[in-house]
Amino acid sequence: MTEKEAQGYSPNVLAFFGDSVYEVMVRRLVVTTHQTNAGRMHDMAVERVRASYQSEAVNVLEPLLTEREADILRRGRNAGGISVPKSAKPSEYRRATGFEALFGYLALTGQQERLEDLFGAICKALPIE
Repeated sequence: MTEKEAQGYSPNVLAFFGDSVYEVMVRRLVVTTHQTNAGRMHDMAVERVRASYQSEAVNVLEPLLTEREADILRRGRNAGGISVPKSAKPSEYRRATGFEALFGYLALTGQQERLEDLFGAICKALPIE
């Protein structure tokens, strides 16, 4: 899909897709780096996909983003119609939505290498314990 086509999607749709893209990347990392049982792997993955972690990841990514990527993240963060779960702070949830929108946008536009670069920066700065 072209960048122009992807920009035509609402930030919430990009975040919907980006959530799954990011979760698969996290699960791949957990499976390939930790020899443990599935329950523990699940716990490790959940820790990385929650809004508070993704909000921290935004701090890591912001200095690395292109102008276009920063715009996608900003659009996602400012999107309307977001229902914040009780387990998350509104500010963290909005930042996480922007994060997911960015991952959705990059995946839809076929920028796999860029996704891997950004994911690697997050993993380096915020490693799994």
